[in-house]
Amino acid sequence: MAEDSDLEKTEPASSRRIEKAREEGDVPRSRELATCIVLLASGLALWVLGQHLNDALKENLSAGLSFDHQSAFDASYLLNRISASLSDLLMAFAPLAAVILLVGAFSPALMGGWIFSAKALEPKFTRLNPIQGFGNLFSKNSMVELVKSIIKATLVGAVAYVVVKKDLEPILGLSQLPIHEGVHVVSLLLIKGFLSIVAALVLIAALDVPYQLKHYADKLKMTREEVRQEAKESDGNPEMKAKIRQQQREMAKRRMMGEIPKADVVITNPTHYAVAIKYSGNDMRAPVVVAKGSDVLALKIREIAAENHLPLLESPKLARALYAHTELGDEIPEALYLAVAEVLAYVFQLRAYKQGDGAYPELQRNVVVPDSLDPHYVDVQKSTQNGTQVSKAMPV
Repeated sequence: MAEDSDLEKTEPASSRRIEKAREEGDVPRSRELATCIVLLASGLALWVLGQHLNDALKENLSAGLSFDHQSAFDASYLLNRISASLSDLLMAFAPLAAVILLVGAFSPALMGGWIFSAKALEPKFTRLNPIQGFGNLFSKNSMVELVKSIIKATLVGAVAYVVVKKDLEPILGLSQLPIHEGVHVVSLLLIKGFLSIVAALVLIAALDVPYQLKHYADKLKMTREEVRQEAKESDGNPEMKAKIRQQQREMAKRRMMGEIPKADVVITNPTHYAVAIKYSGNDMRAPVVVAKGSDVLALKIREIAAENHLPLLESPKLARALYAHTELGDEIPEALYLAVAEVLAYVFQLRAYKQGDGAYPELQRNVVVPDSLDPHYVDVQKSTQNGTQVSKAMPV
């Protein structure tokens, strides 16, 4: 049952799924909304340009019916007159055509936005599959579109019938009216019929837009398995991420090992921890930790230090504090300045002694380290306050 539920498309589409669909040219569209907008824009353009078009048609008709005796016997006159008439008509109707083309091109952007996707132009041979095509004829979406078409045709037809029936007498009496009055009546009838039909289409578009949005959301729904797979692809496969982190740790470890020979001293616990410190008074504000490690890694740091003849100094409390409160590349805490300064002073004096300058130095074994920076001391205090045994979480 759980496997079946994982395969059912019950989850809403993710932002990545929606973005991928948009890249493929798949966005919600409503043809009814686009048709309604184009008709409204066309009607508005006709209302604004009506007088201009009327004058242009009058002039064109008048010019076509006017010719002199000489033109009647000119064989090329008819062709020139037709060419000039068509040119005048094209120029007169160009603004109306431009409005319709622009609105028709940009009306889809009202729902789903304006996009251009080359993937939508790629040929899909699955569309040539007759079995799949036959199945699409009886799909849910096809049935809905069929019902919509029937409702639209019925509604438009009913509106046209009501308009014509209401104005039947004026229509029948057009033949008895003077030409100018008859044109005026026809214009009013056309405007009334146009507005009535557009109103019906507005109603259809108002119902179609929410349906298309819901249909699009349902189409992009995802199964739980798809959601998990997408999360893996987005966040990365956990196994791959763990492998990358391991490689990053290994690279950081190799870099750290390469920095040990540049250190001035390695402070040990003596076996559990090892911290390598470097200090250059010219370009460093305070000593810096260049390497640190515990147990096996601490042993490796001590081996590299011995190979490079670096001083190894045992100071358990200082080693624990440095290990717990610093990261690679960090300056040591201010509270440890004095303790580290004593260690570095011993190292520099020892280096000078080996070069034949000065006496052999003596190191203070108990360097001053604040108890609050020693994790072992903090564990002991907590255990004492709780009346329990001393914690062994951090090696001594």
